[in-house]
Amino acid sequence: MKGLKIQLKITLWYTLLTAATFLLFSLLIYFFAERLSSEDFYKRLDIRAVMVAHANFPQSAASSYLIKNLRNEYLEKLPFEKEYFQEIRDENSYSIPALNLPGEFYENLKIYNNASYKSKDTYYAGILHKQGRKKIVVIVAAQNEYIKNQLINLKLILLLGFLLTIGLTFFLGFLFSKQIFLPIRKMTQRVKEINTENLHLRLSENTNKDEVGDLAHTFNNMLDRLETSFESQNNFVSNASHELSTPLTSIIGEAELALSKERNPEEYRQAMLIVLQDAERLKAIIQSLLNLAQTGFDGKKQQMVLLRTDELVVNAKSAVDRIYPDNKIHIDYSLMPEDEQLLKIKGNESLLTLALTNIMLNACKYSNNDEVKVGIGATNQHVVLLIQDKGIGIPASDIQYIYDPFFRASNTGKIKGYGIGLPLARNIVRIHKGELKVSSVVNEGTLVELYLPAASRF
Repeated sequence: MKGLKIQLKITLWYTLLTAATFLLFSLLIYFFAERLSSEDFYKRLDIRAVMVAHANFPQSAASSYLIKNLRNEYLEKLPFEKEYFQEIRDENSYSIPALNLPGEFYENLKIYNNASYKSKDTYYAGILHKQGRKKIVVIVAAQNEYIKNQLINLKLILLLGFLLTIGLTFFLGFLFSKQIFLPIRKMTQRVKEINTENLHLRLSENTNKDEVGDLAHTFNNMLDRLETSFESQNNFVSNASHELSTPLTSIIGEAELALSKERNPEEYRQAMLIVLQDAERLKAIIQSLLNLAQTGFDGKKQQMVLLRTDELVVNAKSAVDRIYPDNKIHIDYSLMPEDEQLLKIKGNESLLTLALTNIMLNACKYSNNDEVKVGIGATNQHVVLLIQDKGIGIPASDIQYIYDPFFRASNTGKIKGYGIGLPLARNIVRIHKGELKVSSVVNEGTLVELYLPAASRF
């Protein structure tokens, strides 16, 4: 069945299984029909053997006459019916020489007073008849022509039924599988229509909670991720080209202006100062891009060691203090567990410190250096870090893009930034098999939640 379509494969397998089942039942029907007919025919031969014995070796002449009349009146002669009887004169020999019957037949006759045997189409039934002290072996043989014809007809009926069943099963199975695969064919056709220019298209999801519905739902989720990825890529290229070209344009412009004519040392100094500032800005952007690339979700393996989360928070706070000495970050230890072991995680110290530093810097920067609370908590499964500020917040329409590199919310105004910190922090958290959540209300503040797996679950 290699190379066949799944629909045809299912139809063929369904047909084969049905055919095998029908064939098995047909063989069982034929077997039991033949067996029952043989048992019935043996009983008929037994009756004839008894009547032959009493007719030829009667207890009285009257009984012999009566039995012969009954036999002629009510019992039709069987096809190829023959009668054999012989008086036993030697207890060691019950056989009738005219018949070529196996010794087992006579042994059963001697032990059980009756026996039966079949040779090709001929049936034999024998009894051991006693007349006074005499023992007579009586055997009746005949062919079961009527049942034989019935079994032939039964064979033809079963064979015809078998062929019709295969044909009907294949036809119905093909229609059934065609109906089953109709939604999948529609999905295939729909998927072929989707390309980079119309990623907004989606597959129809039926209301039935079946495998086809799950498949369509999975495809739609994948298309959601692809569409988001394409949009993120477009935003990244657009913003990165803008962010990189701005300082480069300024550097080139200042250099051309400085070289356009002879200038005094102070003018050269001012030009070089502008070039230096733009070069540093360009370096910061490039360094941010390198950090982001190196901490990609599928990035290189990082060395993980046992760390205490509260110590990481303190280290990140110290890094922020060097940049914003007058920051108002307050570490809340009230949620910490009594068991300090629950605060331990496995991770890369420098990367996690970088992630926490970026989040805290964002909190200070976008809250105009207002109060920022950092809470530390833990469960048996996770260590939880909460960074809450009272800043400008993020508009609801921008939340979905906050992890796009270089994306900045529409209300950031003249607040400086490159839009790298949050995507970088999320990549670092992902490397540590954690989760980062952001919720925000405009003009009320932003809450960042970090969930890192406890050391025992890493």
